[in-house]
Amino acid sequence: MSDISSRTLRLALENAATGIFVVDPDCRIRFWNRAAEAITGRTAEQMSGRRCCDLENSDCGMGRPEENGHCSLFKDRSDVSQECRIERPDGRNVRVLRTASPLYDPEGRLLGAVETLTELSAPEHSLPPVPELPRILDEGSPVPGMLGGSEVMNQAYRLMRFAADSESSVLLTGESGTGKELAARAIHRLSKRSAGPFVAVNCSALPESLLESELFGHVRGAFTGAVANKVGRIELASGGVIFLDEIGDISPLIQLKLLRFLQEHEYQRVGESATRKAEVRVITATHRDLYQLVRQGEFREDLFFRLKVFPINLPPLRERKGDIPSLLEHFIQTFNRKTGKRVRRVHPEALRLLLDYCWPGNVRELEHAVEYAFVLCQGEEIGTFELPQELLRAEFRRQFCPPGQTGVRPPGWPAASSAAQAVPGGPDQRQALLDALNRTGWNRNEAARLLGVSRVTLWKRMKKLGLTAAGETGQGD
Repeated sequence: MSDISSRTLRLALENAATGIFVVDPDCRIRFWNRAAEAITGRTAEQMSGRRCCDLENSDCGMGRPEENGHCSLFKDRSDVSQECRIERPDGRNVRVLRTASPLYDPEGRLLGAVETLTELSAPEHSLPPVPELPRILDEGSPVPGMLGGSEVMNQAYRLMRFAADSESSVLLTGESGTGKELAARAIHRLSKRSAGPFVAVNCSALPESLLESELFGHVRGAFTGAVANKVGRIELASGGVIFLDEIGDISPLIQLKLLRFLQEHEYQRVGESATRKAEVRVITATHRDLYQLVRQGEFREDLFFRLKVFPINLPPLRERKGDIPSLLEHFIQTFNRKTGKRVRRVHPEALRLLLDYCWPGNVRELEHAVEYAFVLCQGEEIGTFELPQELLRAEFRRQFCPPGQTGVRPPGWPAASSAAQAVPGGPDQRQALLDALNRTGWNRNEAARLLGVSRVTLWKRMKKLGLTAAGETGQGD
């Protein structure tokens, strides 16, 4: 077999589909082919003479100088590979498989290395860069059992720590799904009562007669079906904490009995005349406006002021959207363990949709959205089309997110694509349709999925708007 000339070899490397570059023993780049330019967005002229670790905004760690000044790439004589991320100058993130193979002459002298870059992710030319947000999962939460490092959550954490250091009654307020029970458990775990029991009662789940028995207990024969004495939740919580969720839903009778207990630490079992005592701290929670209930005469004013000695409000998710990436990572890890799947990330466009949604069900709804995505997701990435319909369809978003309820995205986060938010039949439908088609390279199946409509509906809209092919317009029907 005849030798290949160096010119022919260079032309072959230059025109290879895989990104290829060659470094010298100091890890300085001496050759950088066209595919490497296309993948990284950096020309051969820009990279020539630079160390191979000098890719800005990259987490590719090979080829870094060690303490002895030698290049880490040649620490072992074997080939190395790494999956990593490179941020191009245009802001697009590219996921690549980077491999490096050291080169030696016949006498064993090091000549350098040849490295390859293979793009793993599909091009995202139309996506603006996604800025990194602080990760808190590895650093630990300020309070046990809760996630989020936003400013509003840090204010809540501060109040929760103060509450843990006291014995005062705590009233947790906030919309459903904001984590009020988690906050109550965190206060208990941080307090000197942490060795005692934590007993939770959902006051809205039981009618008055059953709730009274659950809280205070009953004696045999107190009512039909009371065939034995029963210890109440307050007694079970002695020495610890009782958490009364949805306290705004209790009846006037329960309000009166609870007020007496808070004042005297005394109670009576249903059907019993003897008075009992219990040393219990009370933490309550509600999503209702107790001020309004007091004004309407539905809630006792004296009980209200007993309960709200130390109020803590938990913010809705739409006011702490910077916490969404950390919450997503936590839920992904949780469902990976439950399902055995290996989901690793959320596609940037899907993340933008998650950030633009108003989350009326708050963190609980976000958890359910991730669970929904896990049912559909078959790979390592949650994409746009694995998300629930209320995040994808404009009519659902308008229904669940009235004006002023969308919340604020973290600084630097771009809005979701107009294609995902388009109003069918609205004035911006043509532009939204074009956005979807351009984003997907005029792939009608993908564009239909992006818009949340069927392929037939997409075709009808294209025909009506005169969009017959990429870059062409025709006469609509």
